[in-house]
Amino acid sequence: MLKNKTVVITGSSRGIGRGLAIQFAKEGANIVLNARKEIAPELIEEIESYGVKTHVVLGDIQYMDDAKKLITEAKETFGSIDVLINNAGITRDMLLMRMKEEFDSVINVNLKGTFNTTQQVSSIMLKQKSGTIINMSSVVGLTGNAGQANYAASKAGVIGLTKSVARELASRGITCNAIAPGFIETDMTDVLSDKVKEATVAQIPLKKLGQVEDIARTAVFLATNNYITGQVINVDGGMVMNG
Repeated sequence: MLKNKTVVITGSSRGIGRGLAIQFAKEGANIVLNARKEIAPELIEEIESYGVKTHVVLGDIQYMDDAKKLITEAKETFGSIDVLINNAGITRDMLLMRMKEEFDSVINVNLKGTFNTTQQVSSIMLKQKSGTIINMSSVVGLTGNAGQANYAASKAGVIGLTKSVARELASRGITCNAIAPGFIETDMTDVLSDKVKEATVAQIPLKKLGQVEDIARTAVFLATNNYITGQVINVDGGMVMNG
């Protein structure tokens, strides 16, 4: 279902973004990669080994000009944009009382950046009368977390944005959903001590950390189901159970 489709992934140089790019390439989609500084040639080579095309657009999507450049180049290169995955994000953890510019910097990348690319792609998808937008939130956006007021606020904002966009664009056949990862094994979690990892796993009903592939397969599922919209899918081993 995704063969020859165009998938744009922000923040796709490493971690979850990298995993998303590889998974969608396996499904036959052409991939537009984005990062602030560089995309490793090895990643491009791996993606293209699946017989698909890639295009790299460097830029910081917290700035509207960079977001516009990303979406415009993707459309000019491949002719359409079928899936946008807003994955770019940062953390600047700090206790509330000490937080200063760390609040704005996280909100600007995680929330405003998601808004910027979504706004830019919406006109293209509206003309196509089709498209899928997938936003990366977090379980922290649902539960909050000490020392992460900025990150939690940004990811909760992404959920509100997702639901609003889903309502606005649904009449044209465009879906918009969010994925809320729990603790996923990436280079960010690799730096945690064994003690912290053990304490984390103890909070998870399935008693294990998630894998990047768990997020990537969920994104493919959402990209190939046109009757799911406005939803938040928790991929967290059971940490957050709503209902």
